[in-house]
Amino acid sequence: MTGKIEARLAELGITLPDAPKPAANYVPFVRSGGHVFVSGQISQGPDGVLIKGRLGADLAVAEGVAAARRCGLALIAQVRAACGGDLDRIVRLVKLVGFVNSTPDFTDQPEVINGCSDLMVEVFGEAGRHARSAVSAASLPRGVAVEIEAIFEVL
Repeated sequence: MTGKIEARLAELGITLPDAPKPAANYVPFVRSGGHVFVSGQISQGPDGVLIKGRLGADLAVAEGVAAARRCGLALIAQVRAACGGDLDRIVRLVKLVGFVNSTPDFTDQPEVINGCSDLMVEVFGEAGRHARSAVSAASLPRGVAVEIEAIFEVL
């Protein structure tokens, strides 16, 4: 039987990617008590190609928003793996921390990270509302546009 969250994803026409493998010496998530801490997920398209560039130079805000949404899909895929494939074990999204590869004068980091925040509310409803930070970075791994990490409360 399909769970409530999987049904919601289908209703939204969203297919989750496979949970990305770590790119270095770390684990993709850690479960501690009732929380899952998901390592930073970098922006990559559905074809696996990295979404690279700097906001304020190479990319427009709308492209950053799309990159942040892709990070959000990877976060959901990781927490699904942490919960044994059962997204209905998610109680709520507690916090997101978003990093935007941007020029020194770029100030729309919150709008970029909304790409992920909006996705979480679309998928999880009120349980997707969360605390958040959205900060600029001079560069990000592999030159990606966005990286986002998350903390979920789970059963």
